[in-house]
Formats: sequence, structure tokens, C-alpha cells
Amino acid sequence: MAMNKIKTGDMVIVITGKDKGRQGKVVKKLGDRVLVEGVNMVKKHVRPNPHQNQQGGILDREASIHVSNIALYNP
Repeated sequence: MAMNKIKTGDMVIVITGKDKGRQGKVVKKLGDRVLVEGVNMVKKHVRPNPHQNQQGGILDREASIHVSNIALYNP
């Protein structure tokens, strides 16, 4: 069940997990999960693709967080 009160662009705070207490803006909503800017960062290994001139390496990007682990933040 997705939370309808959290929308893209809202400020949220993480209430459980390794990033507990961190705040950020909702970048994208994916069903019952959301991407929060600068929170839950993971390292993504990317293979080089010479056909598209993409360089390989390790990228830092946001991983999704379940909506039950975040709350709306009002300073």
C-alpha cells in the first residue's frame, strides 16, 4: 500500500535504518518506495560501453527507500 501523502518535491526525514535522522527532498516516487536526494547512497559499478562513449567506473547514486521508513519533515 503506497502512502498518498508523500509527493515528489516534499521534504522528508528518514525515521529508521542506516540513514536515520537524515533529511532530503523526494526526487521520484516508485510505488511504495521513493528516491530521496542525498540519502541511502550506494555504489554502482558501471561497465564501459565504447559504442555510446561511456566510461566505466564506480558511481554514487541514491537507492530507493520504503515509504514506511520516512516521514514528512516540517522545520
